[in-house]
Amino acid sequence: MRAPGTTLVIGATGTTGSRVVAQLVAGGHRVKAASRRATAVAGAQAVRFDWDDPSTFDEALSGADRVYLIPPLGSLEPADVMLPFLKQARTAGVRRAVLLSSSAIPAGGPSTGQIHQALPGLFDEWAVLRPSWFMQNFTGDSPHAQSIRADGTVLTATGEGRVGFVDADDIAAVAVHALTDAQAPNSDLVITGPQALSYGDIADILAQVLGRAVSHRGLTYEQMRDRLAPVMPAEYAAMLAGLDRSIAQGAEDRTTDTVQRLTGRPPGTFRAFAERELA
Repeated sequence: MRAPGTTLVIGATGTTGSRVVAQLVAGGHRVKAASRRATAVAGAQAVRFDWDDPSTFDEALSGADRVYLIPPLGSLEPADVMLPFLKQARTAGVRRAVLLSSSAIPAGGPSTGQIHQALPGLFDEWAVLRPSWFMQNFTGDSPHAQSIRADGTVLTATGEGRVGFVDADDIAAVAVHALTDAQAPNSDLVITGPQALSYGDIADILAQVLGRAVSHRGLTYEQMRDRLAPVMPAEYAAMLAGLDRSIAQGAEDRTTDTVQRLTGRPPGTFRAFAERELA
């Protein structure tokens, strides 16, 4: 097995992509940081990349032997653009591909499930990252962060269902391992934090960290769908509301040892994340 060459990181300014770039650069790896505006990233070569503009593919792929794949945001059918790109990547010399998918989407399922299913037939070296819900969903301009700031509420249709919330730093650490280790995982990797927590548990932790009242308010599937619909396509809003309903039914009530097993350290807790990012 040859030493890692150059890694193309798609979505290099995003939540996980920026962290993957930073960790790769810190480890001494060569990185092409791909984004729509070719945003400069310390220690990496910035390149323009747009899923909607295939003319950007050649330059991004030039010299890369592995790629970290962030699907086009908001797309319910990413295979339409991703599969042609991946075939081009293979022809261009990419040997290893690591896809960011979701714990809620199995191989052959909707959206990134189609890429997951196709990946082993395209590359001898591959991995599919299937993280649980991001802890970072409570920061920045996310809907949860906005409602917490506005009136101290977290609004979901998850009921008492629990989720193994995971820190994006830990997702990135697993991604870097999958991209650079001598032996590719050649499997899917379900990534969670150390605890399965309900949104009520999350609200309690946030109240303690922020020093003010925070509560979880349960919505119906229809209420959640209609809340999201003004800011995204109706089909996508329905899908996200459906994921909440699946959580209520126990679909995400699990934890895994993926972070510990692949990085040698335990995943971060939600409390530690909140104290670091929100306090």
